[in-house]
Amino acid sequence: QFLLHLASLPEKSVLAKELIMKIKEDAECSTPSKHQNQFKVRKKWSIKFWEAKKTVVPILALGLLLFVAFDSFTWYLLKFLGASGLFWQTQWENLYHSLGGNEWLIFFIVTLIVPGIIFWSFNAILMVADVTGKPAFITQYRIQLGKNDPVDGTKLRKAVLMGLFNQFFISVPLVMLTLPILKQRGDPFSLTLPTFHWFLFELAVCTLLEETTFYYTHRLLHYPFLYKHVHKQHHEWTAPVSITTMYVHPLENVFSATAPLLIGPVLLGSHAVSVMAWLSIVLLFGSLSHCGYNLPFMPSAEFHDYHHLK
Repeated sequence: QFLLHLASLPEKSVLAKELIMKIKEDAECSTPSKHQNQFKVRKKWSIKFWEAKKTVVPILALGLLLFVAFDSFTWYLLKFLGASGLFWQTQWENLYHSLGGNEWLIFFIVTLIVPGIIFWSFNAILMVADVTGKPAFITQYRIQLGKNDPVDGTKLRKAVLMGLFNQFFISVPLVMLTLPILKQRGDPFSLTLPTFHWFLFELAVCTLLEETTFYYTHRLLHYPFLYKHVHKQHHEWTAPVSITTMYVHPLENVFSATAPLLIGPVLLGSHAVSVMAWLSIVLLFGSLSHCGYNLPFMPSAEFHDYHHLK
């Protein structure tokens, strides 16, 4: 309307015409054209693309680096195992034949005695540190300062006795009961040991099943009734030591400690040697998570330590 008013001015003065042209030019400049809109959209997506690229490229590079590192590690490990493979194969065959192929005895020694020796040897070192405060290269990494320094001897003996009870009267029968199932699902006493790649696959499957099962059974044990009557025993130690990984109520030992460990080997029909390695690894990691020390180059025990502190 303003433009029409200007156009109707008398004599259509030069000033009015110039003003009309100026307003039209400003209006055209202030209204973006189709090409300008397309350019802005392209520029916007170009910026988003480069921002996404800045995030994705480092992740892909890191993944590639880890893949190459893992591939190189497994290559060297396989080379080492290939060089020593005949040695371990020979030891397994000698054990099998020296025991006359007695599968129950072989299974007992391989899956219970060997992991048990590894567990108690490792815990003996940590218990010495808990009782004596030495060596300093271990005790300097204590998580809860001033706790278990030194550890209460009476409480420690109680934990050791409970651990022995759980191992001999709960874990041993449960592990031995899996033998008939393992024989149905596989060949646990094959004279040919599993390949390294197959063992890595077994380790991954067993870890996934054990972690999942343990998580949900442990959550269940924190329900008030079960916590009061079962799980509270384990939490008597607000500053745990390594042996307290076995200081649990017998029911907890059955359903939340031992049973989850056996699901993977049973489903896979694992070799007895694979079961031995798996149980040894889990027992060591359980001891580390309860040890009360944040040891270098080892999985951190801080999270589980503070879980007991709550």
